[in-house]
Amino acid sequence: MTQVSLTNLITGARAGLLVSFPTDTVPALAAIPEKAGLIFVAKQRSQDKPLILMAASAEDLWLYVKGNENEYKVWQEIAGKYWPGGLTLVLPASDQLPKVMNPIDPTTIGIRVPNSAIAQTILAQTGPLATTSANFSGQPPLQRMAEIEVQFPKVLTLATTEYQGEILGVGVPSTVAKWTGINWQILRQGAIKLEISTDNQI
Repeated sequence: MTQVSLTNLITGARAGLLVSFPTDTVPALAAIPEKAGLIFVAKQRSQDKPLILMAASAEDLWLYVKGNENEYKVWQEIAGKYWPGGLTLVLPASDQLPKVMNPIDPTTIGIRVPNSAIAQTILAQTGPLATTSANFSGQPPLQRMAEIEVQFPKVLTLATTEYQGEILGVGVPSTVAKWTGINWQILRQGAIKLEISTDNQI
């Protein structure tokens, strides 16, 4: 039985264990950034598929990316409009980011703030976590914690009693938009339809 209380899940995550909890899109498989390698192993995931750094607020994420003053302005504008929510921004990574997050191309990182009270509660106490959908690589994302518990018996999954009454995720992964240096390129159309105006370009 790997379903645990909120407190035990947060303690486990901080200690470097793999955890899983609901988000506003699909449930996350997560670890502290330094232990991101555990996610690749558990999912049997190719190292050329980077992970997403998820946090409780945008302020917790800017440290992990680097850009000029104009770029930060554009990024913060988009974040202000769509976060918390199902949008992942792929931006140039700063030196603060452990290379294991994105082993093949450590120069970029996907960042996101989920629109989920339970996920934000966890992330506020663990700090930013390396995340991805909870499933074996190439398989559809698992939607229920009970399914995750069966497929990943060693992962600490959040007990369903801990988030009774909360609206669970839409079941669609986040939209992924990559900054090209002058504008946004949609890498994956997902939960959010991104409206990119000329204001969001440099």
